[in-house]
Order: sequence, then C-alpha cells, then structure tokens
Amino acid sequence: MSTDAELTTWLSSSPLLWLTVTLCVWLASEQIAIAAGRHPFVNPLLISVIAIALLLKATGTSYATYFSGAQFIQFLIGPAVVAVAVPLFKNWYLVKQNVVPILTGLFVGCTTAIVATILLGRALHLPEIITMSLAPKSATMGAAIAISKSIGGEPAVTATFTVATSIIAAVTLVTLMRVLRVKDKAAIGFAAGLSGHAVGTARAFQIDPIAGTFAGIALCLNAVLTALMMPLLLPIFP
Repeated sequence: MSTDAELTTWLSSSPLLWLTVTLCVWLASEQIAIAAGRHPFVNPLLISVIAIALLLKATGTSYATYFSGAQFIQFLIGPAVVAVAVPLFKNWYLVKQNVVPILTGLFVGCTTAIVATILLGRALHLPEIITMSLAPKSATMGAAIAISKSIGGEPAVTATFTVATSIIAAVTLVTLMRVLRVKDKAAIGFAAGLSGHAVGTARAFQIDPIAGTFAGIALCLNAVLTALMMPLLLPIFP
C-alpha cells in the first residue's frame, strides 16, 4: 500500500502524467472522429479540450500543473508550422499564379477580423482588456498571445478565444463553403488558414493538399500582418 501511495503521489506531481493523459485523450478523440466519418462537428481538438477540462475539474488540478507536462507538446508547434513549407514548395507554381488574390484576401481578411472585433467590443461595452485580448484572436496562437501582451490584453483570455476561433472555423468551414458555393480548393484553404489558423489548416489538409497549402500560407502571413496592422488600427478606434 505504501508503494502504491508513493507511486500515485509521484505520478500526480510528474509532468509525464499530464503529457500521457493529453496524448491518450487525443488518440481516443481521433478514433471517435474517424468512427464519425470525420464529420466537421466531431472535431478531435474540441473533444480533447472538453475531456481534459473535465478531467482537470474532476481532479482539482490547476492549469499550471497541467501545463508543466503539456508544454512539451506545445514545443512541437514550431516544427509543425515549418513543415507547412513542404506542400508550399510542391505547389509553388500555383502560389505564383495567385499572388494578387492572396495579398488582397490577406489584407481584407486581417483588417476585417481586427476592426470587427474592436467595433463589437465597443458596441457591447466590453472592458478594454477583454477587447484587446480578443482583437488578435485570428492570428495563430503564439503571435496572438505576443500581440495581446503588447496592446494591454490578457494572454490567457486571448489563448482561450484563439482556440475557440480556430475550432469554430474548422467545424463550420465545409458547410459555409457549400452555402457560399465556393468550390476552388485554394480559396477554401486560404479562408481556413486565415480565419482558423492551426486547426483550420489541419482541416484544410483533410479536404485537399492544395487547400492545405494555401491554408498554411494564410496562417503564416496573417500572423505577421496582424502584428503589423494592430498598432496602426488601434489609434483609429480610441
């Protein structure tokens, strides 16, 4: 009994516990998504977020304790983003043919996301810190958190809404494109990456390699443009 208690205590305080739990939950969520035929509403990331949140609540585990293990997974985000360059290289001829639409869509999408969020925050009389936390939500996680810090937002709130934005975009992508009658894979992918960053890009790769390529382009460029546009747009909406 003493050995079992010591083992339990060690596991509960070890980063390996929550790293293992996260991987197991993800694998289980993937199987559920596969069993559902990859239906957009059965999103493995959404299932994982809900499952882990319930586990943390049930066990009384703080986010800081959980993140001490999960941070090892976060480290892999960088290499994953860099890996997007592979399909980009393979489809470079398509990218060159669509430079003008890419830049136009990027500017319009980025500006709209920022301005709409600020105006909505003002209209709903949200606290300034909440509005500033929401404004960069359409950039990928790392960029959104850094931007939020620089403009007076709360990084934890930004992270929450960035993930929520990404999941919503991935879940509604296919249905919305059907309603709008958009069939071009490049356009679908670019919209996914621009609005849904990481999860949207993953969803785009499930649809088509071309869609995934353009989603990756949108993800990277939108992060940079959001960082550049934010200080230019904020003074316009005091």
